[in-house]
Amino acid sequence: MRRYAAFDPPEYMDWTADPEVLGDYRARLLESDERRTIVEGLDPAHLLGMYRGLVRFRLHDIMLQRWVKQGVISKAWLGTGEEAVTIGAVHALRRGEAGETDVCGPMIRNAGACHEMGMPLEAMFRGYLGTRDGPARGRDLHIGDQAAGVVAPVSVVGGLCCVMNGYALAFRRRGSDRVALTWIGDGSTKSGEVHEALNFAAVNRLPIVFVLQNNQVALGTRLDQHHRAVGFRDWGRAYGVRLLVADGNNVLDMYAAARLAVDRCRRGEGPVFIAADTFRMGGHATHDVREARRLLPAEEFEYWGRRDPVGLYEEYLATGPRDLASESMEASNDLDPGREARNRQVLSSIESELLAEVDAAASRALESRERESSTVTEETDADVYA
Repeated sequence: MRRYAAFDPPEYMDWTADPEVLGDYRARLLESDERRTIVEGLDPAHLLGMYRGLVRFRLHDIMLQRWVKQGVISKAWLGTGEEAVTIGAVHALRRGEAGETDVCGPMIRNAGACHEMGMPLEAMFRGYLGTRDGPARGRDLHIGDQAAGVVAPVSVVGGLCCVMNGYALAFRRRGSDRVALTWIGDGSTKSGEVHEALNFAAVNRLPIVFVLQNNQVALGTRLDQHHRAVGFRDWGRAYGVRLLVADGNNVLDMYAAARLAVDRCRRGEGPVFIAADTFRMGGHATHDVREARRLLPAEEFEYWGRRDPVGLYEEYLATGPRDLASESMEASNDLDPGREARNRQVLSSIESELLAEVDAAASRALESRERESSTVTEETDADVYA
């Protein structure tokens, strides 16, 4: 996809796929027979659906950065570099089926979950603008949509885990096969209520997936400053539940792991943890990018910069054996010099469509701000219960 000097991390500018990294990306999908079967069963529509999700997420964040630079909003919390953890997991859920949609509880850095579950981009932008017709009616930028299966996050990161347990418990008591999924950052794993939630889910065998999203830093605290163990791969044993390890920058590996986890939960064999390593390619928010660059070594940004989840997936699709212009699920080993060119054209067309989609949504949201500004007196008592 196109790169933007004003918004993209410097490591993403002039990005080209490192052959060794791309080789590891492909090899990862072959390590497990279960995951390989899942990935090989995806048709072009599903493959491109995840590509749309990744690019839409990246462009959503770029628009927020643009607004910050223009003074429209003061700051934004971005998922740049972490998109695959969100998109891969969400696409494994049942979405858009009235009354049967699975539910997810995103952190603010998992904003891509909102649009992939069905929330309009315009509504998401209105949430940041604080308009009266926004998802939170102008009171909070932590947004959700019950109809779409998105449970709004809370500022206390990790606090949503107990709430999501409630959904999972309700599904089980009603005899439904619906599943709940939420993300836990490496920093929020140090919250007491997270451990209460994980233990409660394990003891009650709830149909819920917890994605342990390790992006190596919590606010301004490196992982090695608050975490003694090596990652989170042993947490399944600690709670007596199944844990799957996924490459957090490989959207297909995340999707396959989440599919296995969700299917397990539908069979009554939950909960399931997914440990996914990734990296935050910016600051905690747009206001402290320089501090993040001082906190972590340049080599770490360079390492993860070569593993851009959008760029790697784009290269995987463009150079792979699938003809994205075809509806066939079959991969071909035949040498077809025109296939890569056709694939790149398909991906380029999708990016152009999404650029127009994001621009239009942002424009409508800005128009909405002019006519739907919220006031304290109008909204103070709305949706408040005692």
